[in-house]
Amino acid sequence: MSEQPSPARRAAQAVDALRHGWPLVFERGPEEPITLLPVETAIASGASAERMLISAARAATLKLANQLDAAVPHTPVLIRGGEPFTLGAAVPIADPALDLKNPLKGPFRAEAIGWAAIAEAAMELARIAGILPAFLVDPADGGEPQSVAASDLEAYAEAGALRIVTRARLPVNASEDAEIVAFRSSADTREHVALIIGEQRGDSAPLVRLHSECLTGDILGSLKCDCGPQLDAALDAMADHARNEGGWGALLYLRQEGRGIGLVNKLRAYRLQDQGFDTVDANRRLGLPDEARDFPTAARMLELLGATTIRLMTNNPAKVDALTEAGIAVTERVRHQLPDNPHNARYLATKRDRSGHLLE
Repeated sequence: MSEQPSPARRAAQAVDALRHGWPLVFERGPEEPITLLPVETAIASGASAERMLISAARAATLKLANQLDAAVPHTPVLIRGGEPFTLGAAVPIADPALDLKNPLKGPFRAEAIGWAAIAEAAMELARIAGILPAFLVDPADGGEPQSVAASDLEAYAEAGALRIVTRARLPVNASEDAEIVAFRSSADTREHVALIIGEQRGDSAPLVRLHSECLTGDILGSLKCDCGPQLDAALDAMADHARNEGGWGALLYLRQEGRGIGLVNKLRAYRLQDQGFDTVDANRRLGLPDEARDFPTAARMLELLGATTIRLMTNNPAKVDALTEAGIAVTERVRHQLPDNPHNARYLATKRDRSGHLLE
């Protein structure tokens, strides 16, 4: 008899299944199991279902928030239409970027969910997989499902101990003597890195910057955000600190694109911004959190580097609070503000006004 996979492995397999468009089946004890097919990636083109699972934010956009079963914020919502949902009909319901092309939807009725923990786990698995949080429920012709339990998510988060896997000298523009350190966890396919500038010493608090991956800003030079300039300025500040004060710095490059919602969903949010929504509302219309970054991972990276007391370059007090809660002593918040431009002025104002960033 083959050995049953661990809960952490089942969760990892579930994330992989969602990316491939395969359904998930959640056991419910003595009751019938629930099968959920991801709307965005589903490969079973002939699938259909009587019900859909969507986010509360998306339900509000569809004018369902006044119904009792859809009125609780930030919880999944189960909906039923006048006729079964095909994938062709379900995709415009799931994706708000298609609202202008598909303005007439419904009518829908929200229904009570008797399996809330499963629904919440499915939404979180969708976020981890980087897909839209929308599912056909118990679909016909949905394909062979991957088994998972709602409780597997907790095991997934705890299973993989982050560790340093290698380090090497890496000359960069800011410092020819920089060193890069790579981190890996068995529970996560993302590989984070730290760039060390200056002589790493345990008797001084390094200047630290947490920088979340931004392909558009860091690599392509996007003007919609300030990520690229912030990255360059942080490295220059660390080099100056090492050269003039004998200190050292650590830039943690975290693989959590789009504040943790993934590259594709970030680009979907950009499309909604083109329609007039700010960054916070664009994420919420997608049914995704406006902040989903994993700061405890950054804290663990700092612990492995021996940097448990730091000076943090940030305008975001939430980063200070998150690191402090994870056991890192932040002795100083170092202001890290750069000039805006016509393309990112609203983005920076939204950071200040709605996300609590200190930009003055």
